[in-house]
Amino acid sequence: MPKRKAAIAVGGVAALGAAAFLLPMANASQNGASGDTSAAGPKVLKASDASDLASQLQKLLGDALAGSYYDSNSKQLVVNLVSGDNNVILQAKKAGAAVRQVQNSTAELQAAAKTLKAKATVPGTAWALDPRTNKVVVTADSTVTGAKWDRVESTVKSLGSNMATLKKSAGKFTTKVSGGDAIFSQVQNGTVRCSLGFNVTAKDGSPAFLTAGHCGVAAKDWSDSETGQPIATVDQATFPGNGDFSLVKYNDAQTQAPSEVNAGNGQTVQITQAQDATVGETVFRMGSTTGLHNGQVTGLDATVNFQSETDPGGVDTVNGLIQTNVCAEAGDSGGSLFTQDGGAVGLTSGGSGDCTAGGETFFQPVTAALQATGATLGDGGAGAGAGAGAGDQAGGDAVGGSADPSASAGDQAGAGDQSGAGDGTGAGDQSGATADPSATAGDQSGADQSGADQSGADQSGNQSGSGDQSGNGDQSGSNNQSGNGSAGTESH
Repeated sequence: MPKRKAAIAVGGVAALGAAAFLLPMANASQNGASGDTSAAGPKVLKASDASDLASQLQKLLGDALAGSYYDSNSKQLVVNLVSGDNNVILQAKKAGAAVRQVQNSTAELQAAAKTLKAKATVPGTAWALDPRTNKVVVTADSTVTGAKWDRVESTVKSLGSNMATLKKSAGKFTTKVSGGDAIFSQVQNGTVRCSLGFNVTAKDGSPAFLTAGHCGVAAKDWSDSETGQPIATVDQATFPGNGDFSLVKYNDAQTQAPSEVNAGNGQTVQITQAQDATVGETVFRMGSTTGLHNGQVTGLDATVNFQSETDPGGVDTVNGLIQTNVCAEAGDSGGSLFTQDGGAVGLTSGGSGDCTAGGETFFQPVTAALQATGATLGDGGAGAGAGAGAGDQAGGDAVGGSADPSASAGDQAGAGDQSGAGDGTGAGDQSGATADPSATAGDQSGADQSGADQSGADQSGNQSGSGDQSGNGDQSGSNNQSGNGSAGTESH
């Protein structure tokens, strides 16, 4: 098999707004990122620098730190402290953070989450730690009614209004099978479609990419076109449980998988690192169904309870996710979530709503997926260190780092030309061709998945989309996926 480059599918016209916002800002710098640590006031920081500072303070302050978040208006990192110790407060301020004292420690919030798991694990529910309110925010989708709602509500009330809050989501939590570039697999019940997340190098040095775990559970062999031959094979897949991620190795060891994301209109963004999400920061998502969209991180360490597709009375629970209000739809599963300055943050898992009405969405943290699989971002060669990898591109949203106008949209990462051939994206196999902004999101169908409520902090659980996720072929959000034009194609 000849050496090949993976290509990325471009999103629909709806992605242009996010791209316009992203690209002009990609090279912008912010003052104060490297200020004097002895300064009295908090530093002005970029979101990526705030994330780094949050990690440093976690190690420095230990149990005294009860979470942190990025204030996008003041461009400052705000840290929650449960200790009134002047020395601890001074250390945080000296490091450049804004400080506020709160009532609930991280350990207490995690204990509340354990109570919810034991007493309120109901399909269609999700909860996440929200450092802005210093509470656990619980979300119940439209399927949680009657006795199920009473069960969740009573559990939340038992924790106390100062510890947890409950909100209702108008949508239904499902997995979003698409993401960046479209990838396809033929299964017994038809075709499954997902999105490529980020190109990586596997532990053994072979080229690979990351996508959603429910996609890897649904099918083993993946192609870059609906009727094409498989070009990659699932090596590891986790779903449900502690994550929603898959490592998929390219069958051709010579496949070039650059660490970049296709932002549309011939623009690519270099992915330079994997980074943890910070509540309050702006992130971008690229998916084969809906293209490029942006929003904010609203919660961390989210737990989502999807209705099991394999067991009508069962629940597929996924832990450790990122909650956002970035929209998504069927077929976006596995697609890349990244920052403006090139940080690979997450892989699309699920949620509720769509890109018309909004909703909540959840993402698998990239840092945890890399740690679990032993993979590293980039192609291990020319693109190594660029962190994101072909996969990123997958989502034309490539929002991440500075956009590189000279890069060709097509090469971006993905599995083969995954461009979404057949998916209706219109990008065809974009393999290297300039992204076509007029392409329709086509298959993406799955409208209701994307997040109707996504806007909200609750998005966390919605997404998961109950059954969809489960990897069974139709995780895509039931048959919304139909978008590809092929009645049998399921979008995740």
